[in-house]
Amino acid sequence: MKSTTKSPTLAAIGLAAAAALALAACASGSSGSSGSTGGTGATGSTLTIADVAPFSGPDAALGPTYLASCYGATTAINNAGGVLGHKLTCKSVDTRGDPADAVPAVNQMFATTSSLALVIGCTSDEAASVVPIINGHKMAMFCMTGQSEFDHVHFPYFYRLVPPDLEESYAMVAIAQELHYSRIALAFGNDIGSQTFIQPAIAALKKAGIALTTNQTLDLSATTFRTEAEAIIQSHPDAIMTEALGSADPTLFAEIKQLNGGKMIPIIGTSAAISPPFFKASAAAVGASTFATDFRADNLVTETGGPAYQAFSKALLAEQGKVPGATGNFTTYLSAPGGVHLYDGINLAALAMIMSKSTSPGAYGPDIIKIGDGVPGATVVYSFAQGAAALKAGKAIRYEGPGGPTSFDGFHDSTGIFQVDTYSSSGTVNVVGNLTAAQLRALSG
Repeated sequence: MKSTTKSPTLAAIGLAAAAALALAACASGSSGSSGSTGGTGATGSTLTIADVAPFSGPDAALGPTYLASCYGATTAINNAGGVLGHKLTCKSVDTRGDPADAVPAVNQMFATTSSLALVIGCTSDEAASVVPIINGHKMAMFCMTGQSEFDHVHFPYFYRLVPPDLEESYAMVAIAQELHYSRIALAFGNDIGSQTFIQPAIAALKKAGIALTTNQTLDLSATTFRTEAEAIIQSHPDAIMTEALGSADPTLFAEIKQLNGGKMIPIIGTSAAISPPFFKASAAAVGASTFATDFRADNLVTETGGPAYQAFSKALLAEQGKVPGATGNFTTYLSAPGGVHLYDGINLAALAMIMSKSTSPGAYGPDIIKIGDGVPGATVVYSFAQGAAALKAGKAIRYEGPGGPTSFDGFHDSTGIFQVDTYSSSGTVNVVGNLTAAQLRALSG
């Protein structure tokens, strides 16, 4: 029997997290919570950026993806002189993709990490549990969660450069429309992050007049999905919309091919599928050429040329072979949402520290918005080095990174439009189209 993990409400999680925060504060004493002091430290000390994400469990590929971004951004920042006399470093905080593990891990992070200046990561697996804690410590965070609850609950220290999952669900259905598919099967993992796609996808399919043939939930702890594969094959879909990380999706693909006379059913994935480990495992399961031929994924539009991309690619590729846990084709990180948007988040935060002349999130946080959205007459900069030089020259700046320009709303959300990605048989990501805002609006509730 498969179980479906439901996302707890932020109100309920907030109460639990507040209790956990209070207990942690009592346990650690005044010397433990570096987050409460806002990342301050003596001039010349090292500031820490914490990557709060799964490094183990089914979603273990997410942590190293974000860490690659952190390594690239902080090395470039340090090479450009650092921030207010500080160098930056990265720290992994393994949530295991489970709220029960994430809460103590984050409390431990605050109790033991000196000069914490920023948190990145916080995926849909654990964001509802840890965002209230991080916010309670008055620590700025750039999260990769797509949970729609964050669209209308304001956390002053929360920032997001990726869309809510419901928009990604619409994007997947728009891809199906463009490919003229009329029958779609769903196969999503039983983790919190994957489950949030299902109901918006079902509603969008109905609005698009596309038949839902079957809805299968994949237990990420299982080692075989033969029953689910048979159900999908027997429902005769034109394609499968899916997100089931770890080994789940590749195992499902292999069993579908085996049970379907050696033929794959086309796949439409989420942006999480743009990941070196995902391609490597899927290609091994069904063959690189077969997988590449039958695969599409939505992804946020990112720049693939110009000064911002050049600075980003140089910074990230310089870390190849240095990032713990990073496997597969390293160039895929140039298109991975976490690789792109957390790089931008780190640069925005570092430039805001310089602008505010403070490493305290309470002081530099508002300047993240000012630098991201800009003001009339602001100088556009495409890297930390350019931005730092302009700020030191007394100029107002607008930062535009590889994720494109930002436009933050009152909940600190800034999301762009989507592109359609494919893989080559070597694992290189190719952009084959764009999805307009009008296409997504036509599929929304």
